[in-house]
Amino acid sequence: NVGVALTIWTASGLVSLMGSLCYAELGTALPFSGGEYSHIKRGLGSLPAFVFVWTSTFTKPASNAARALLFAEYATQPFYGICPAPEVLKKCLALAVLWSLGILNGRSVKVAAWVQMVFTLLKMMALSVIAVGGIVLLVGGRKENLARFEDMFGSEMPNASQIAEAFFQGLYAYGGWWSLNYMAEEMKNPSRNIPLTVMTAVPAVIVFYLLVNISYLTVLTPKEIVSSVAVAVTWADRVIPSVAWIIPLSVAVSIFGALNSSMFTLGRLSYAGSQSGHLPVLISMLNVHTCTPAPAMIFSTTIASIFIIPSDLIMLTNYFGFSAWLMIGLTCASLIVLRYREPNLHRPYKVFLPVPFVMVAMSFFLVLAPIVWSPNTQYFYAFLFMLGSLIVYLPFVHFKLHFAFFDKITCYLQLLLEVSPADGSDESKCE
Repeated sequence: NVGVALTIWTASGLVSLMGSLCYAELGTALPFSGGEYSHIKRGLGSLPAFVFVWTSTFTKPASNAARALLFAEYATQPFYGICPAPEVLKKCLALAVLWSLGILNGRSVKVAAWVQMVFTLLKMMALSVIAVGGIVLLVGGRKENLARFEDMFGSEMPNASQIAEAFFQGLYAYGGWWSLNYMAEEMKNPSRNIPLTVMTAVPAVIVFYLLVNISYLTVLTPKEIVSSVAVAVTWADRVIPSVAWIIPLSVAVSIFGALNSSMFTLGRLSYAGSQSGHLPVLISMLNVHTCTPAPAMIFSTTIASIFIIPSDLIMLTNYFGFSAWLMIGLTCASLIVLRYREPNLHRPYKVFLPVPFVMVAMSFFLVLAPIVWSPNTQYFYAFLFMLGSLIVYLPFVHFKLHFAFFDKITCYLQLLLEVSPADGSDESKCE
């Protein structure tokens, strides 16, 4: 259903904008490393914060695995034409990309930031080519190009569960707006830069994504889009066949940049959780030569590598979306709690109060709708996994149970990895 699809793309963008505005208030009021983890800990307490870091330790690497597999899909497709690329090849390439970026982020913050800037520019160029190509074809006014938009809502309407799962995937594409808060502590003038970035970047992304999807629908039928392994490749074969390889290469570059950003922020989450005693102390240590959180990067990259094995993109994005939106709901709930519990907290930017209430309601809809209308074992396992955090929290965090042999293992790994405690100095000061 073309109309519903474009509506969900638009709604996903607006939900992401509302969420980013909520996060802008938290990031400017509490500019601490760790992003959502620090906000939940301040607003809701230690146990919800531990559940968040426990869940994110696995769901965010799952998201990285999905991005790495998507990169491999686009990077290999031009070499195989209409035939699917071998699964083993895609998995090997995804693993290579994951570990390359893991090593890069574990070696130098400055180089990782430079790579992010370059790949963001390349990403915008790729989206511009597809968007402009679609506008040109629409302006041309050929009947077959306009046919898909004449009766946009005429096809079968999806049910609530399908809409929720579509939101998971649409919101996954907009994912990244929460990343700013992970770097608030290292940012120059966060009280100005975080709201400014949110209010300019997220609307720009919404416009780009809508133009790109309209461009796809101008050239391809909905059935062709659904059946295509890599939609941008199919689009390029139709519109610019002589240089069609440029588009999949550009999309792969775009995904590479998104993956680099995600791994950059994930290291800071693990680092902040370890500093608060919610993860092993080794993860909060910095490399003595580069002052980067190398153990945190190795830890998260290893978990992401395990998620590469199933290679089911839809399963990974749905599982990630289900867990992530529960955590986003908790983060927005912590904003509401802090508004009433700490009314005098300095807030350089304040979001309109109904917005976080809408975000909490939206988050719980996205979590509960698939469970109620289309029960799936993956959601049951996700809940069990979250509850499993209590088995770890009670003895090791609440009662501070400690085993001497953990110290020996930590000491050995500390020597092997050449890392030491941060001693209150963050990476930006080391750099």
